[in-house]
Amino acid sequence: MTDSVFAAFDNVASLDPVEPSIPEPTAPEKGGPERTRYRTIWISDVHLGTKGCNAQMLIDFLDRTDSETMYLVGDIIDGWRLKKKFYWPSEHNDIVWRVMKRAKRGTKIVYIPGNHDEMFRQFTGLNFGGVEIRRAAFHDTADGRRLMVLHGDEFDAVMLSQRWLAFVGDWAYHAAMSLNLVVNSIRRAFAMPYWSLSKAAKHKVKNAVEFIGKYEEVVARAAGERGVDGVVCGHIHTAEFRSFEHDGRTIEYWNDGDWVEGCNALVEHHDGRMEILHWADIMHERERREEALSAHDAERELEAA
Repeated sequence: MTDSVFAAFDNVASLDPVEPSIPEPTAPEKGGPERTRYRTIWISDVHLGTKGCNAQMLIDFLDRTDSETMYLVGDIIDGWRLKKKFYWPSEHNDIVWRVMKRAKRGTKIVYIPGNHDEMFRQFTGLNFGGVEIRRAAFHDTADGRRLMVLHGDEFDAVMLSQRWLAFVGDWAYHAAMSLNLVVNSIRRAFAMPYWSLSKAAKHKVKNAVEFIGKYEEVVARAAGERGVDGVVCGHIHTAEFRSFEHDGRTIEYWNDGDWVEGCNALVEHHDGRMEILHWADIMHERERREEALSAHDAERELEAA
């Protein structure tokens, strides 16, 4: 199954003239949608190769944003699930195609494999189609802060001490994601916005909240011990910003979320300001504005008639 995943990358690495199943929009100067340009974009936990991946939402994000640098902060491909059953729809290939095309256009792309795509860690230090594969990275913001970038499974006590329990948790998580797909298909039928079942459950369950808080503290402390100003990670599918004190210094903790539940990205503006984007909310607001504009245009046509 792993060979099939590598084949998917090989098919798009050279940017052959085969068009993706969901065509990339034309450039803004030719009438296409405007792209918001950032200095840096971080995304993680896409989980390509699973039915839980919100591929179309991520494609919309990739088609409406751009950056000088993009970090892929692990679990981009879910090798754990692909080993059990191969699942690779055309939309997942479209995402890989878009990432490789960004590299072709000059975007610096750094791929830091996580625990679900750990098969790529053996290629650390290599460049694959313009994508640099690293175990971790350091990023300097426009306003002079130095951030450590890594997936974050290194600090997950369950992953480190009881790997079998992590696989059981993965099974339960994907079962919840299947239910999440059903819930949101019903919501779409009633024109309701996207809602994350798992995200809501995390905020309700005390143990989950305590685990997330402890994880954030441990990761931030590790960043402080390495002398940097902050850390960017993924892994726990919870987009967040917090600040911690370590040896008299303030350490920033940033989690860029995921594209299964929250559909988040972390971005750096050109002045160094950082922001977490909640793309489901952004899409819903954009659709609401477009509907309002269409209704207004229809009213004007009726008045003119």
